[in-house]
Amino acid sequence: MTNFFLQALAEVGTPSVLGLIVIGVLFGIIGGSIPGFTVTMAILVVFPFTFAMDPVSGVSLMVGVFVGGYSGGIVSGVMLGIPGTPSSITTVYDGYPMAQKGEPGRALGIGVASSFLGTIISVAVLVFFGPLIANFSMNFRPWEITVLIVFALTLVAGLSSGALLKGLMAAALGLLITTVGYDRNSNLRFDFGLPAMGSGFEILPVMIGIFAFSQLLGNIEKLKDEKSETQKIDTNVTIPYGQIIKDMAGQKLNTLRSSLIGSLVGALPGTGGTVANFLSYDQAQKFSRRPEEFGTGIPSGIVASEASNSAVAGGAFVPTLALGIPGDLPMAIMMGVLILHGITPGPMMFEQNPVLVGAIYASLLIGAVVMVLCNLLLVRWFAKISLIPQQILVPVVLMLCAIGAYALNNNLFDIWVLFIFGIIGYLLWKAEVPLTPLILGVVLGDNLERQLFRALELNESWLTFLTRPLSALFLTLAVASILFSLYQDRKIQRLKGL
Repeated sequence: MTNFFLQALAEVGTPSVLGLIVIGVLFGIIGGSIPGFTVTMAILVVFPFTFAMDPVSGVSLMVGVFVGGYSGGIVSGVMLGIPGTPSSITTVYDGYPMAQKGEPGRALGIGVASSFLGTIISVAVLVFFGPLIANFSMNFRPWEITVLIVFALTLVAGLSSGALLKGLMAAALGLLITTVGYDRNSNLRFDFGLPAMGSGFEILPVMIGIFAFSQLLGNIEKLKDEKSETQKIDTNVTIPYGQIIKDMAGQKLNTLRSSLIGSLVGALPGTGGTVANFLSYDQAQKFSRRPEEFGTGIPSGIVASEASNSAVAGGAFVPTLALGIPGDLPMAIMMGVLILHGITPGPMMFEQNPVLVGAIYASLLIGAVVMVLCNLLLVRWFAKISLIPQQILVPVVLMLCAIGAYALNNNLFDIWVLFIFGIIGYLLWKAEVPLTPLILGVVLGDNLERQLFRALELNESWLTFLTRPLSALFLTLAVASILFSLYQDRKIQRLKGL
């Protein structure tokens, strides 16, 4: 392990790759600091620029965006009282009140330090548990992998905010999209007489359309309903380093607990930073000797929020690299980067591409250091960037999305795919259908079909899925996740009826 990590460190340590990590972190922080832009949007915008890069460079750039994006939400959260990303909502609870007391530098410093420590701890979790899970999953055959993907999709659909049926329908639609074009036996499916559809849909324009394009359309709609007001904030922020060191010294247990919660939640499919954010904040309040002070501007609340959402980064890589199952939406895009470079995430990746795995470890560590330096040195500029009006932001991002989709194959058809799936995504968003199961269905659909065909070619009996212990276990968990979600939905409906 030491040899391939040193080799990976040598590749990541080149000036060009280090420069890409710095650019990625900067863009991630900027994306996270602009309310409504989100980490996922930042990753989607950068995604097309990785096409011409080698795998190490492309992944390093994306990891930089990933690390920077999760920490960027603290800027607008502290300075404006508006979370830059959904995963920094609870940061506002204590960060903004602390800023209102005249200590914005202290709030930002605590948040950045917590993000750094959360990322470092999550990398340790990834380094330790990633290979263990990969070694265990080496025993998986097509039956286990097929049911594992089904379990992941049902779990994500079940976590869709009380909309189980809509979540399952979205996942099914995502799987259906991947059936367009030729199958394994060279049979043409669902081409509707259009030659361009013979090769199916590329993942990139579909993902950009469903998520980024539809979200931007939603932002345009909000602009019509809301009157834009120019906020004035004092960007002359001074970071009190001595006070921050003192604050963090008293938050060791809180930092460790919140980071482990973030890592664990990140490793669960369909959860992500938002769930980790609320869960760690709740636990910090329960373990505190003065829980009544939470929400008034205390360090404990900021630490719990920022350490957990940044720790999601390392945790989310565990199932993505070890099992080929993305933990959340940004990880689904990260998996798309690997697939486009001809690399299949999964247990064999640790044996076939150990240097790339090591490059991810190194990029996370270097990205965390760069994130601290960028946030502390450029915080006043990030505060100004967070005030960019949506009237300017939306058309610029739309243009970048269209350019990225076209650059994939220099094919105008991909622009139409982006546009059509953008409309579909917008209509689904309006109907309150969750988009995450849909995108995961698109990402995992080809592998699901491939593994299912292999399983049936080896043994035509469907009962084999029940007679193999691990396959039966995953199938039981899939059914249990649906039943639990139904129970939760019923419980929510009863509470609403009271």
